[in-house]
Order: sequence, then structure tokens, then C-alpha cells
Amino acid sequence: MDISFLIVTRNRPANLRVTLNTLEKIIDLEKHEVCVFIDGCDKTTPLIEEYNWVQWSKVNKSISASPARNALYKTAKGKIFIGLDDDAHPISVNFIEEVTFRFRESVNLGIIAFQEVRGLFATDQEALKCSKSGLSYITNDFVGCGFAIKKEAYDTTNGFPLWMDIYGEESAVAIEVMDAGYDIVYDYNLKVNHRVDVEKRKTMGRNYFRFEHQLKNTIRFYMVYYPKPLFKIAKALLHNFRKYALSDKTYFRYYWRSIGRLILDTTVILKYRKPVNAITIKNRNNLKSLSY
Repeated sequence: MDISFLIVTRNRPANLRVTLNTLEKIIDLEKHEVCVFIDGCDKTTPLIEEYNWVQWSKVNKSISASPARNALYKTAKGKIFIGLDDDAHPISVNFIEEVTFRFRESVNLGIIAFQEVRGLFATDQEALKCSKSGLSYITNDFVGCGFAIKKEAYDTTNGFPLWMDIYGEESAVAIEVMDAGYDIVYDYNLKVNHRVDVEKRKTMGRNYFRFEHQLKNTIRFYMVYYPKPLFKIAKALLHNFRKYALSDKTYFRYYWRSIGRLILDTTVILKYRKPVNAITIKNRNNLKSLSY
């Protein structure tokens, strides 16, 4: 098997259907597989019979995004894993051929971060008009809605972390891949349409759920991977306190709830502690960040 398309889904059957319909047009089932993990939801179950060419797995109770990815990726048989959100699909020309070529071209390439084109468009051509052009570059992270990782590189890691739930799990895989000596490349030419309503997101305002989980997982990230994490932890806590906790009462409450959760989970998180090489940290800090 050459490529495994891997998708975790929860309560978005309509979005998943669009993604699967797109993939069905570009894959060859003799060379490619599509694996979907249903993370504790009944709404998606009817799609199992409708898309019988998909490799389905499910749990009855949600385990959250990162543990679900961890479980799903263990079942994949491809030499290359392509991760997609259930509301994202490839839109660039000759997508599969280009992904394969990139990995064949560079032995040291571990992860390709795709260009994320956000928005709801009538056609893929309209989405492509909103994409950007540029030269590929080595970066330090990737976004879960669209990326490719070589199985060989993924197997050097502990997989998507079981000690995170959602928001930040990509960074954990990224730093482990870098520590193993692989590169992460952001490629403008490999594009996915992340079908989110950009205007609606703007009007939604503050996202307390995301704030709580990102703060918690950022601290956990430093605890697990940094040889000397205390300074980074203190800096992150201070930044989030000043920027968010002091801005309104809800952020303040979620800030301290995150701190409480971190204190309670410290013993468990430290069991996963595996600091990376100091050179990896230095390289990570010096590399150009993702372009959004």
C-alpha cells in the first residue's frame, strides 16, 4: 500500500461525505486506502455502509482528537500517511503524484505541511484562486487539517500523544520527528480546502474552549519535551494571564481551571517526559513558522 488517507471524525457526517466523495475521485484502491476513525458519535454510523470502500473504526465514547489519531494511525498500511480533517479535502492538481514525488525527491523529508485554504467555495477552482504562491521552506510544525508524514518518520515517534486531547498534538509529533533528524517542509503547491465559514468564525468572537485546551497543552508540551522547561512554562503562564485572564471573567475562570487541571495531572504527564536534544529546541526556535 502506497498511501493511507487518515481522518478522525465526530458528529460531522455532511462534511465527511464531501471529503470522501472528493477522495473517491482521485484514489486508486489498489495503491491507496482511506481510513476513518469515528470518535464516539452515532450520526456518522450510516456512512459505513454507504462508503464500503473505506476502512472504518470507531469507539462508542469519545476519546478526543489526539488519542483517536494515535489509534487510527496504528492501523494504517501505507508508506505515506496523509492526515486530513473531516472538513478538508485536496484541491491542488495531481495531488497524490506530487506528494509521492516530494518524498521520493528528499530522503530526509519527514513531514509535508500543506497550504490550508480556508473558506466555503462553490468549486475547487474558486478555492485555488484564494491560495498563495511561494517557495517551499523548512519549518517547525504542521496543521492537522492537511499534511503528509512518511511512515518511516512517524514510526520514530510515540505517535500522536495520549497525554493531549485536542489543540497542540501536531507540535508533539513535529518535535519528535525533528529530533529524529527529519525535516518538515511547508509546500505552497500542495493545497487543501479547509471548509470553514471564515466570516462566521470572526463573528463568534472569543473561543474559551480552544483557549483552555491550548494553554493546558502548551504547558504539557514544555513539561514533556524541554530539558529545562520552567522558564518557558512561566513565560507562557504570564503571557496568557496578561493577554486573556485579565481581559474578562470567563477567560480568568478558564485560566485557573487549566492551572488546576495541570496540577492534578502533573504526575501522569511526567511519566511521558522525554526531553529532546537541546539542538532540536534551538533549531525549532530558529526555523520559519508556518504561513497561514
